[in-house]
Amino acid sequence: MKLGMVIDLEKCIGCRSCMIACKIHNGQPAGNWWNSVFTPGSFTHLVPPEKGVQYFLPLSCQHCENAPCEKVCPTGATYTDENGVVLIDFDRCIGCRYCMAACPYGVRQFNWQNPENSLEDYNLMDCYEYGYRKKLKKDDRLVYMPKRYKGVVEKCTFCIQYIENGIDPACVRACPTKARYFGDLDDENSIVSKLIKNNGFTLLTEKGTKPKVYYLPQTHK
Repeated sequence: MKLGMVIDLEKCIGCRSCMIACKIHNGQPAGNWWNSVFTPGSFTHLVPPEKGVQYFLPLSCQHCENAPCEKVCPTGATYTDENGVVLIDFDRCIGCRYCMAACPYGVRQFNWQNPENSLEDYNLMDCYEYGYRKKLKKDDRLVYMPKRYKGVVEKCTFCIQYIENGIDPACVRACPTKARYFGDLDDENSIVSKLIKNNGFTLLTEKGTKPKVYYLPQTHK
């Protein structure tokens, strides 16, 4: 199995519901956004400009098959699990930020905030009972915790706390226009495989990272 995401740029309206859902469901500290949405014309560093085309570009961890962040991590904190999800072991992360420098997409975030303040600042302690308060260990690695340590690097995990229980990532469920899809890229009958078959594309292909996040181009000009 190779889990991946497809984002339909024709459907994305730039409402940023995905950003908010991601932040709330993962208790991200102030100033940190695992998921961003670029406005038209602001992402030429990611996608070559095409005359007359205007659209929003959602961006989070691309869960690269050839992940630069994983290669530079000195402690092995960043790794790829058996389903192709790039994760961070918070017990192993030493906050050196080599991975942040290596990521060509600029999507990794550093946690500057003490854990005792991170959730209380947003009054989130009673939110999202399912899987929210529990730590999650996978392959004996601490890959999810509602309160991360100060001084670790964070990023999108495809909501590992949910997908481990058969539930789609929070951003997929929150999108009002259903622009996001999640599934098994190795299954030719999955919706994500069918969607990218003809015109799906990835970002910064010249970097050789082989992302597992695909985009469908805007068709209306």
